[in-house]
Amino acid sequence: MNEQDISLFKEGNHFKLYEKLGAHLRVVDGQMGVHFAVWAPNAKKVSVIGNFNKWKRNEHPLAPGADSSGIWEGFIPGLTKGEIYKYFITSGDGLYQVEKQDPFASYNEVAPHTGSIVWDLDYEWQDTQWMKDRHKTNSLEAPFSIYEMHIGSWRRMPEEDHRPLTYRELAVQLPDYLNDMGYTHVEFLPVMEYPFYGSWGYQTLGYFSVTSRFGTPQDFMHLVDTLHQRGIGVILDWVPSHFPTDEHGLVYFDGTHLYEHADSRKGYHPDWKSSIFNYGRNEVREFLISSAMFWMDKFHADGLRVDGVASMLYLDYSRGDQWIPNEYGGRENLDAIYFLRKLNETLYAHFPDTQIIAEESTSWGGVSRPTSVGGLGFGMKWNMGWMHDTLEYISKDPIHRKYHHNELTFSFLYTFSENFLLSLSHDEVTHGKGALASKMPGDSWQKLANLRLLLGYMFAHPGKKLHFMGAEFAQWSEWNHEHSMEWHLLQYAPHQGVHTWVKDLNHFYRSEPALFERDFTPEGFEFIDFSDYQKSIICFLRKSADQKDLILVVCNFTPMVWKGYHVGVPKGGYWKEVMNSDATIYGGSNQGNGGGQEASSEPCHGKPFSLSLTIPPLGVLFFKKD
Repeated sequence: MNEQDISLFKEGNHFKLYEKLGAHLRVVDGQMGVHFAVWAPNAKKVSVIGNFNKWKRNEHPLAPGADSSGIWEGFIPGLTKGEIYKYFITSGDGLYQVEKQDPFASYNEVAPHTGSIVWDLDYEWQDTQWMKDRHKTNSLEAPFSIYEMHIGSWRRMPEEDHRPLTYRELAVQLPDYLNDMGYTHVEFLPVMEYPFYGSWGYQTLGYFSVTSRFGTPQDFMHLVDTLHQRGIGVILDWVPSHFPTDEHGLVYFDGTHLYEHADSRKGYHPDWKSSIFNYGRNEVREFLISSAMFWMDKFHADGLRVDGVASMLYLDYSRGDQWIPNEYGGRENLDAIYFLRKLNETLYAHFPDTQIIAEESTSWGGVSRPTSVGGLGFGMKWNMGWMHDTLEYISKDPIHRKYHHNELTFSFLYTFSENFLLSLSHDEVTHGKGALASKMPGDSWQKLANLRLLLGYMFAHPGKKLHFMGAEFAQWSEWNHEHSMEWHLLQYAPHQGVHTWVKDLNHFYRSEPALFERDFTPEGFEFIDFSDYQKSIICFLRKSADQKDLILVVCNFTPMVWKGYHVGVPKGGYWKEVMNSDATIYGGSNQGNGGGQEASSEPCHGKPFSLSLTIPPLGVLFFKKD
């Protein structure tokens, strides 16, 4: 750490701390070795321990800087890549002694082992063209069809005790699958190192290290690189909202509450039994922003999905009456708000061609609005309201849906208030909720028809798209992180039908600017009719930016076939039926409109022309004006 680094660090503006703190291979006075640096301002002693010194606690002490930064540094000659190490820390009063993992380690032992590993991040990237052009792929006017997946349970090796695929094995299989299916991006559940496999990565400790369960940092780089070369963006789930209380981690790091709040009413999360970062500390904000920068910089991430934003914004989140108001007596976490704005400003300043996406489940205003107008500065926000209402609605027996029509249509009242991403995520297929297909009412045919309808409606609705692995072939069982997805279902025609529907839906979506160019402005959408609650039918238009391309969407949420159903359209001429979820190839009953229809001059729904349609049961139709 030079003087400029120390100055930036003290003022709270050093956002590339991963270049200075941690363990770095260096040549000093002609000797190869490792430079160590760790922030432990309240420690009395800090030393490096490992196999190289037989874990002797006083063999290699670090020295505190004379700059009051709290950073301890030291160089150990002769150490090489692959050395396992920890920090041994003695608190200021000498009463607390502990072995700690390096908060800035770039690689760690495979859990349950807890040592950090000296490593480099050297890699020759081959994704130059992708990085040059990704501003187009990641634009808010571009299509986003995100495949959310958990690396450890996507596919497993049955002939090898059902072990998960490695990063390099994924690099062989995953790009082909995503390209064939037409997805634009993949989002990985957290890959940052975490001690408990059952947390799916959401109990993060290695904020600068990819989990070693599936390979080395270079192996993961290879996976990202390969995906980029195949034209697929990579979004990483990232957790700045809390961290686990494992003793070898960040908690009580130097014998004081360094990263977390000391008062449990602000520093302990009752839902997740974890610690909450102290966003009011410069050094903690720098730690987290440096982590976000790290994944963009060193691993070429195209975006971050920020987990648990709602829990950060509210001081009383899940706390009952055990919380402390802010200085104005309110429930808003002012420090967290400042942090989130600083995070987004910093990331977009350095990586303007990426997207930062908030998982935020409340009605907090301006989550995806610029900080300059009082927003939080995210690029997009998960539409949790749409998810909840739509799943509530479609899980009901169709005979009752007419009484809940507002649950289906309510999202259109606020859909342009934020830059929304529609999500049917892992959270909806765990903890006893069942798989998406199993939520649907009716017999097996109706369940899959409902699922095809749900996914078709999702792709038609304004907003970017995300669904969790398994939905694309109608997995029956709830997701279990210990097992592979139920790929064997693809031997059965009904599941093949859903799989083909999602594939065709993805490719169709990407080919039609009307379905993605104006996701976040009213100019890209027009009501036709949402009032037919008796038949549970809605119809609307999607429009391209130049208003020339029109896509008509008609959804029928009952198992009835409606013949001669009139739908108003703004233009005469031939309207081609381009997608029909009830086609035989998708497992449907093959009700439809013979490939399209000529509009008549009979007015309907306030439009000068109309179509007289056959609307299939539990089906969605897409028409395009030739």
